[in-house]
Amino acid sequence: MDAPKEIFLKDYKKPDYYFDTVDLKFSLGEEKTIVGSKITVSPRVEGSSPLVLDGRDLKLLSVREDDYHLDSRHLTLPSLPSGTFTLEIVTEIYPQKNTSLEGLYKTSGNFCTQCEAEGFRKITFYQDRPDIMAKYRCYIEADKSLYPVLLSNGNLVDQGELEGGKHFSLWEDPFKKPCYLFALVAGQLESRDDIFVTRSGRKVSLRIWTPAQDVPKTAHAMYSLKAAMKWDEDVFGLEYDLDLFNIVAVPDFNMGAMENKSLNIFNSKLVLASPETASDADYAAILGVIGHESHVSTVLIRIELVLTFGCHSVQYFHNWTGNRVTCRDWFQLSLKEGLTVFRDQEFSSDMGSRTVKRIADVMKLRNYQFPQDAGPMAHPVRPHSYIKGAEVVRMYKTLLGSQGFRKGMDLYFKRHDEQAVTCEDFFAAMRDANDADFANFLLWYSQAGTPVVKVMSFYNPEARTFSLKFSQEVPPTPGQPVKEPMFIPVALGLLDSTGEDIPLSSVYHDGKLESVAINDKPVYGTVLRVTKKDEEFVFSNIPERPIPSLLRGYSAPIRLESDLADSDLFFLLAHDSDEFNRWEAGQVLARKVMLSLVADIQQNKQLVLDPKFVHGLRSILSDSSLDKEFIAKAITLPGEGEIMDIMEVADPDAVHAVRTLIRKQLAHELKEELLTTVKNNRSSEEYEFNHPNMARRALKNIALAYLGSLEDGELTELALHEYRSATNMTDQFAALAALAQTPGKTRDDVLADFYNKWQHDFLVVNKWFALQAMSDIPGNVENVRNLLNHPAFDLRNPNKVYSLIGGFCGSPVNFHAKDGSGYRFLGEIVLQLDKLNPQVASRMVSAFSRWRRYDETRQSHAKAQLEKIISANGLSENVYEIASKSLAA
Repeated sequence: MDAPKEIFLKDYKKPDYYFDTVDLKFSLGEEKTIVGSKITVSPRVEGSSPLVLDGRDLKLLSVREDDYHLDSRHLTLPSLPSGTFTLEIVTEIYPQKNTSLEGLYKTSGNFCTQCEAEGFRKITFYQDRPDIMAKYRCYIEADKSLYPVLLSNGNLVDQGELEGGKHFSLWEDPFKKPCYLFALVAGQLESRDDIFVTRSGRKVSLRIWTPAQDVPKTAHAMYSLKAAMKWDEDVFGLEYDLDLFNIVAVPDFNMGAMENKSLNIFNSKLVLASPETASDADYAAILGVIGHESHVSTVLIRIELVLTFGCHSVQYFHNWTGNRVTCRDWFQLSLKEGLTVFRDQEFSSDMGSRTVKRIADVMKLRNYQFPQDAGPMAHPVRPHSYIKGAEVVRMYKTLLGSQGFRKGMDLYFKRHDEQAVTCEDFFAAMRDANDADFANFLLWYSQAGTPVVKVMSFYNPEARTFSLKFSQEVPPTPGQPVKEPMFIPVALGLLDSTGEDIPLSSVYHDGKLESVAINDKPVYGTVLRVTKKDEEFVFSNIPERPIPSLLRGYSAPIRLESDLADSDLFFLLAHDSDEFNRWEAGQVLARKVMLSLVADIQQNKQLVLDPKFVHGLRSILSDSSLDKEFIAKAITLPGEGEIMDIMEVADPDAVHAVRTLIRKQLAHELKEELLTTVKNNRSSEEYEFNHPNMARRALKNIALAYLGSLEDGELTELALHEYRSATNMTDQFAALAALAQTPGKTRDDVLADFYNKWQHDFLVVNKWFALQAMSDIPGNVENVRNLLNHPAFDLRNPNKVYSLIGGFCGSPVNFHAKDGSGYRFLGEIVLQLDKLNPQVASRMVSAFSRWRRYDETRQSHAKAQLEKIISANGLSENVYEIASKSLAA
């Protein structure tokens, strides 16, 4: 196919016409749906420019203007009345045939929409761009027996009966919105109802809609929604602005959730939960995504990430950061997504353990964003970075403090309510509200790649000074070979020989002495502003050589390389007052150990695990003063993908062999401690979703996962006991994962038992698919091929694709198999998927994007698949863009 035209930020032009009001009329039918639109149009400037409307897969029935031109992508009206006028269009669409799940489509017998980013053009002809904001009214009519519930945005203003067994509803949204926030749902649904009383005393009706049998599983979702509404009032002073808030759960959805104004549509996996069928991670994801890992092993970490694929932000919080203030164009997507993901992270941190949440967020950043930053799909935070975008917002808060950040948010809403704005507008609000100098901070929005910051330290005992020399570099990325230095906030503390933080009063930097004291009192941690390629900071009155705790709380999304010795890292692991950095010290040590052993295995040397590393993990495991979920995170090794990401030439086989060896040796050396951990953290009490119980289960199950790596009959019986006696999905699935590590009859039997028990719950079956797909069992590609034919699998369902196909791509040793079998499998699936759902297919083909990081044999296999994909007839633009960029890298 011909390469689609690439669009750049510099191409943005203001629209020639604005839309003031939009009246939509839907007549829903079994074979076809008729859509009428009545739009009030105002020219931005008087003139004779044509009005160009977007449209895809539409049948035009009528348009009020006689002079028009129609092609496969646009409806162009060249001759228009002067001044404000009304445009009326009627189209015919076929939701039953819409497998792309964009626009209006059918799912499990119900009508549903997904309009972000460009789905509205599949409903009617429109200026499908986010800077066209209008007030909407939506009239829906349908057969009442088939579709008793008719929902859209805003408030319900009328409803009634019609002839022929039909009925109607009329919805009105008093706030302006772009068309990507339009939503419609119609079907046989029932709701869980509740009331939220705002801080000003208004009563808001809350409803969560699902099929009748799933309503009992929505209690946690309702709790999460009310908690999010209360938190947003308390922390940001933001009150919900309508009388009704609806959530609908659907099983067929490309994304995790969609923040349509007052009618959020959610992937079922992020709404439905019961202790028997949902894990702690599921409950936490629902809390986050509606208000938007504690896992037993790396396998389970990868499973939960796969099963929440596409879920990036707390949907309720979008009501203000995304809906009331939206993005001017899609290059500003991080403006709403990065800000809302950050708000979700803060909400989830306040609901549980802030340290554990921070660790989980940084793991996602490293597992997904950093590899992308280093590959052919590298891009700046603008246009579309969710996770890294949240890190940019976090840096504002780190620099300004909580009060300063709130002042910036208040000014942002005051200036831009009901506007479509840019990242620069948010930056200006933060700067102006605090009279702050952010130097080159805006480079975070325009420069791609992950900055690498190197730190060297020097202590002068005579002068009692401690110096930190920073140097930074942003690696070249496609289209950006040369980079400017970034604005990097480095939060730090200095530890004395007893592990206590040393008081700090001032720092000498850039030729002047700067006070870091607060109210003339020394502080025990501060934030340095690293803005140049090379610079030095000197602390005075430091009584002994300290050990620096750098980048506390992960204060900037960078790769940090320091001159800390292993002994320093072990000291930080044991004593740092910043718990994130305690975890990070252990991770740095683990990465060093793993990379060293990978080098040994490549040189055919004997593999010997450093006993000091074993001792360090034993100390963490045995420290009863630590949060149990933190311990679970701290004793979890870095994943294979993370290690390969920092190798010059990735070696999946060597990394897998090393990680397997370390896990088994740790399990052997710490066997008694791990057994005690399992025993002491069992509970027969009724399931509760709260931090103490989540932490207890997380620690027990990571211990069980380690023990499961040992091929020991007694330990197999232990895992079987945990599986059979489990009273909740968290514990049962953790035991299943432990047993599934080793091929054989026990594994086969327990997998069959699990499926037989849960075969009627599609969300649990998706976990079952993912566990098998991610297995590191040799030659697993054939098992996954067989599962494609399983009666519970459906290639048209995104969740099942993410579980089975996405899960398989999450097994480096099998996906990157040297014989190319994993690549061939994915290539075949991408071409099949592209005919059904290009958006999902484009996500799957992204697994090829870093093919040049591997050896020549693997490169040859991957390249062949990419060439096959881009040469296919009728390939979608979505897949072509990613495959062609990957191939050209």
